Amino acid sequence: MDAFFASVEQLDHPELRGRPIVVGGGGRRGVIAAASYEARAFGVRSAMPGFKAKELCPDLIFVKQRFDRYKEISRQIRDIFSEYSDLIEPLSLDEAFLDVTENKKNNPSASMIAKEIRQEILDKTGLTASAGISINKFIAKVASDINKPDGQKLIPPEEVIPFLEKLHIEKFFGIGKVAAKKMHRLGITTGKDLKQHSKLQLAQWFGKSGIHFYHIVRGEDNRPVKPYRIRKSIGAERTFTMDISSLEDIKSNLEYIAERVVNSMVKLNRYGKTVTLKVKFSDFSVITRSRTLDYEVKDLAELINISNQLAIEHLSNTAPIRLLGISITKLTPLQSSRQLEFLFPSPSCEE
Repeated sequence: MDAFFASVEQLDHPELRGRPIVVGGGGRRGVIAAASYEARAFGVRSAMPGFKAKELCPDLIFVKQRFDRYKEISRQIRDIFSEYSDLIEPLSLDEAFLDVTENKKNNPSASMIAKEIRQEILDKTGLTASAGISINKFIAKVASDINKPDGQKLIPPEEVIPFLEKLHIEKFFGIGKVAAKKMHRLGITTGKDLKQHSKLQLAQWFGKSGIHFYHIVRGEDNRPVKPYRIRKSIGAERTFTMDISSLEDIKSNLEYIAERVVNSMVKLNRYGKTVTLKVKFSDFSVITRSRTLDYEVKDLAELINISNQLAIEHLSNTAPIRLLGISITKLTPLQSSRQLEFLFPSPSCEE
């Protein structure tokens, strides 16, 4: 979807159409969840602090998040996808992979299917969508950003390698800012540059990610579209209106966050062995610290105790803290197919 959260707000509030708006990010401590294309023209982006966005665009309008509304429209879009294929792998509320090799419409053209889906989304929701069409998930994902908004891009098999060789490494899905900066230092700016290095060399530079980079720059991605995913983690976060630093304040907030995590585990009937503490400091740097047990954590008091231990060990005399989070991984396998969660994931539990 194109600027999904912001576009929904402009759809529901005509007075916001054509104006630079962001969803979330209000207040002194807010972080932007989505920006309209009018706001993006000023350099405003999601995950940007609200105060910085306001500096870039003084006329910026902040809109409160309405996740129930976004999920409602997301379900409508999923229903449209289901008319064409059962092989749907959502990445988030507004994005999904579809395998249309064999499709319910018996349409031999993936491009025509993408066009029909985009038109049906527009007709039924009033929102525009963009699409990428190619031979595998990685290339389709990259292609989906090329003709945004309200467009689509086909990369047929014979064009895959030339396309990837010309592509700037910042455009490669999975290459983040840190990896991109390191690549630039190594003289790697395009896919062609990346392709010059061996698998061993890339692994030495980037670890397991280097092996992944070696394959994707050659158009190799054999991952199937998986309609169902088993949840791998359960967590919750809290962003503070004022930085905290005392151990007493840290423990108090961890207790609140742990209660939400345990409630989620009980609701999903899933319990895990690894507890991870996430901390974002006032300078926006982030650390995570984990502890793995030989049994599943099920009790609130126990989760609070482990979280507090991690805090005591790693947060003594630290910089002021703006966010705390707790997550549980290494979850116990689901006991029945009824508990499988179709991945239109809930938004982050961050406040």
